[in-house]
Amino acid sequence: MKHPTHTSRRTLLALIGASLASAPLLTPRRAAALCAAAGLDDPAKKEIAMQLVSSAENSSLDWKAQYRYIEDIGDGRGYTAGIIGFCSGTGDMLDLVELYADRRPGNVLARYLPALRRVNGTDSHEGLDPNFPRDWARAAQDQAFRQAQNDERDRVYFNPAVRQGRTDGLRALGQFAYYDAIVMHGDGDDPTSFRNIRRRALNRTRPPAQGGDEVTYLDAFLDARVWAMKQEEAHSDTSRVDTAQRVFLRKGNLDLDPPLDWKVYGDSYHIG
Repeated sequence: MKHPTHTSRRTLLALIGASLASAPLLTPRRAAALCAAAGLDDPAKKEIAMQLVSSAENSSLDWKAQYRYIEDIGDGRGYTAGIIGFCSGTGDMLDLVELYADRRPGNVLARYLPALRRVNGTDSHEGLDPNFPRDWARAAQDQAFRQAQNDERDRVYFNPAVRQGRTDGLRALGQFAYYDAIVMHGDGDDPTSFRNIRRRALNRTRPPAQGGDEVTYLDAFLDARVWAMKQEEAHSDTSRVDTAQRVFLRKGNLDLDPPLDWKVYGDSYHIG
């Protein structure tokens, strides 16, 4: 996604798994409540999550149209592409193209693997221009590449967010808040990473799994998220929190149930 990180994407699950192992258990009452509610990994909720992210990342609810998306948005991370904004400068695009090459040897993007390894960690296009955007769009016509995007989204971003959200005793809205934060900020060691956003919230209050109030905790997490976004000019517009996630929270819609109405960058969206 559009974020710097000092942690390899392939070590992300191990890192989050370690934090899960040390997390306190839910109370029986809270566990029962979570079981009764659909989490973000419920297919209908996941579809909502993808539409919400797409509204912020692509100004569209049609997230499936973004498999072919690619451009350099000038944020210092090289090319941003695909359904979750894989970046040539942050490692997740490299991981994706490696996975695609494993599954479809000789595919149209495989020739760019040496260049992607060289530009990782930079905003350089060296070895990618002029044809990489064209070939990305061609690859997006291949179901194997679309599935690789889905799988990397789940492995690196979606599943860890839902898992950590459940461990913290959060319902679908809180799980989505985690997901959106990992999508934008990654989960490296830098101060604005997901783990450090969460740490700032934990310094203020406790999550439900530790006996805290869910609304109070999510308010603290969103405050920490806004702080992180404002540390970087490219993310300084915080409407994806202020006029979207915060709106759902104020309405008490912790299960992220439709209908949903929100705004991002001044544009209005609705899911019925």
